[in-house]
Amino acid sequence: MATEEGNSTDSWRALPAAQQPEWPDTRELDRVTAALAARPPLVLGGECDQLRLRMAEVARGEAILLQGGDCAETFADVTADAVRRKLRTLLQMAVVLSHATALPVVKVGRMAGQYAKPRSSPVEERDGMALPSYRGDAVNGPGFDEAARTPDPERLRRMYEASAGTLNLIRSLTTGGFADLRQVHAWNQGFVAGSGAGERYEEVADEIGRSLDFMRACGVDTRDLATAEFHVSHEGLLLDYESALVRTDPESGRAYAASGHLLWIGERTRQLDGAHVEFFSRIANPIAVKLGPNTASDDVLGLLDRLDPAREPGRLTLVVRAGADRVRDVLPALVEKVNAEGAQVCWVSDPMHGNTTTAPSGHKTRRFDDVLDEVRGFVEVHRALGSHPGGIHVELTGDDVTECLGGSGSLLAEDLPYRYETACDPRLNHTQSLDLAFQLAELYRDRGRAR
Repeated sequence: MATEEGNSTDSWRALPAAQQPEWPDTRELDRVTAALAARPPLVLGGECDQLRLRMAEVARGEAILLQGGDCAETFADVTADAVRRKLRTLLQMAVVLSHATALPVVKVGRMAGQYAKPRSSPVEERDGMALPSYRGDAVNGPGFDEAARTPDPERLRRMYEASAGTLNLIRSLTTGGFADLRQVHAWNQGFVAGSGAGERYEEVADEIGRSLDFMRACGVDTRDLATAEFHVSHEGLLLDYESALVRTDPESGRAYAASGHLLWIGERTRQLDGAHVEFFSRIANPIAVKLGPNTASDDVLGLLDRLDPAREPGRLTLVVRAGADRVRDVLPALVEKVNAEGAQVCWVSDPMHGNTTTAPSGHKTRRFDDVLDEVRGFVEVHRALGSHPGGIHVELTGDDVTECLGGSGSLLAEDLPYRYETACDPRLNHTQSLDLAFQLAELYRDRGRAR
């Protein structure tokens, strides 16, 4: 890990860095990043260490990870109501999963930092005009004109401020009674009562209610149930921003990316000789890497050696995004290779990115059944190999958007234009997210019975 004396976290600058904006004014970039380097950290090293301990529990099969939130946050959506709805959705999902697995659920939001996105092309063309692609609010704006699409370093400062505001609200909500387990259960009861698949989920909801009644009857002190441990994460894409927010613990000498508790490397930026892997190798946070369907076993071993050379449980999470039609073929070889190395990593399913299609209307979308099938395949593979399906990483919102097809609400392709609000990729809405949680709970319960 980095120290103040050596092994600088700036070593990435000597290597090729994929998916970075072409900032037109590097002096302005230097001014903004210098100002960020002087600002307080968004998260503390001790909080990152706490999450690393929780992720070690996931790696050992003692906990489940639930990670979710927007595909890309926007500055316009940093409102108390929007944050509250996303947090509420994740808390509801966590209660269902914890009850089904009899394991604690590690709750991590794609929040307070998910403002930048990699793109398949650096430019976008419309009607013969070519402009820089929209790379998220941290870089430029979605409007298709030169002013909006020109990368602006000042947006990095706005990302810091928006992330700080979101984090403050999350901390207040999770310690101020909003996360009370009894209230979350009441929300789930309301969902079951109004769901088209209510009868299917009613048994689980009733079991949770009886468990709470039993604790109350036994005189169990339930004051701890009024708070929730919650961490935040984002893709560590913009290395100038991440580097400016590195903070070194004065006692341990370890360097932390103080922009979020957990950062991940995307499928497009995980080159072993690239800048992102180099930067991530120097920070002490728990980290993750996305693995697409063409990932080779040797690639995974290379990532293990670079990012987790000591093979420490909780350090590295491998997030598989293979697609419903390929996960059962791709995943076994990767798991077997990692197991042969004796590494205890967290295996997590991203069932969103490998299942994106385009509707006749031109909207990018995902089918709920495909999302569920990839998760099912992920669990089946781990069941067959005797390993732990550590959890899910999903793009979701607490709003009633119309971006993904299916679910108990039977969202149709013709419904997509009504509330298609994502800044980038389609997200599960509130109802679809809870559908996924209840059905994943059934998968885990079946897995438990099969042991």
